[in-house]
Amino acid sequence: MWLFIFGGFIVLAIISIIFIYRKLRCFGIVKKIAGDSGKKSVLIRLPIIFALIAWCFLDTVTGVISVVHLFFFWLVAELLGFIVKKISKKDSSIYWQGGLAILVTVAYLSAGWYFAHHVYETDYELHTDKELSKGSIRAAVIGDSHVGSTFDGDGFAGYMKEIEKASPDVLVIVGDYVDDDTSKDDMEKSCRALGELKTKYGIYYVYGNHDRGYYNSRGFSAEELEAELTKNGVKVLKDETELIADSFYIVGRKDRSFTERLPMAELTKELDPSKYMIVLDHQPHDFEAEKNAGADLVLCGHTHGGQMFPIGITGELSGANEMTYGLRTDGNTNYIVTSGISDWAIPYKTATISEYVIIDIKNH
Repeated sequence: MWLFIFGGFIVLAIISIIFIYRKLRCFGIVKKIAGDSGKKSVLIRLPIIFALIAWCFLDTVTGVISVVHLFFFWLVAELLGFIVKKISKKDSSIYWQGGLAILVTVAYLSAGWYFAHHVYETDYELHTDKELSKGSIRAAVIGDSHVGSTFDGDGFAGYMKEIEKASPDVLVIVGDYVDDDTSKDDMEKSCRALGELKTKYGIYYVYGNHDRGYYNSRGFSAEELEAELTKNGVKVLKDETELIADSFYIVGRKDRSFTERLPMAELTKELDPSKYMIVLDHQPHDFEAEKNAGADLVLCGHTHGGQMFPIGITGELSGANEMTYGLRTDGNTNYIVTSGISDWAIPYKTATISEYVIIDIKNH
């Protein structure tokens, strides 16, 4: 799916650059300098186009996304100009459409950059009939930190201090903690920050599809990551369950990208159904099996909350994800998909925000 989306954006970028090149000649300043000379018009426009192409080569994801958005907003501005012309029945002496498209693109992507880099706290309150020790659990959830993307190891440590202020009973990490671009130094700093975090019941982690690395290009292995997490008191769950305070279970599933993982029914068949069950599963893709296995709460990441339109819609329509963001309830099972505390590759979030999640689970 990702290759299809990426290929589509590359084709759109080529179309966008051709469109922008043609439309640049409509600006008054280009007409004034070039006059009636087509060669001068070309010489004025080509440096701008070469700059856009260079941007797409040097920073492919950011460049392509920016150019495609400019193309889209420019088309909308052209349509608006056509409507204005039909209503007023006269041509404007000023080509305002291109300027409007540039301004809207800059404002839109600037907002997207802010929402990707500014982390919010999102709170949920859930209720259960199952008995909880002291009547409640406060769980903090982070996912998709992709350390090194929008913050480094020191930045991650700062967010852990923010989470600690919420006094969570437990912190769970629902995968994609690191990726191929994470440095070993940032990975180690982030793990030390987890080791310094104070919680009542500890920290639990499950793998995401990026955590093991894809290209063997980073300075540490999955085994070194796991060793560093374990050294700092993080419990790594790989198709394993943990009973906490004789009150609730945390069930940590291997990611769907693993070649083998236990079916949900087999993983939970020995568990006491009278106790509250929290399932950690990086990708939101096995909801029916998790519900049938008696899960009370399923926590996922992976989707980045849709990141940018139309990625979220595409993920659900293709069947890659059963849900993109937020809270859903089906019978006695609640599902929460976090948009993640950061993102991967794309430095913008226009469909959602970056967040960590605080969940209060209370007895009725």
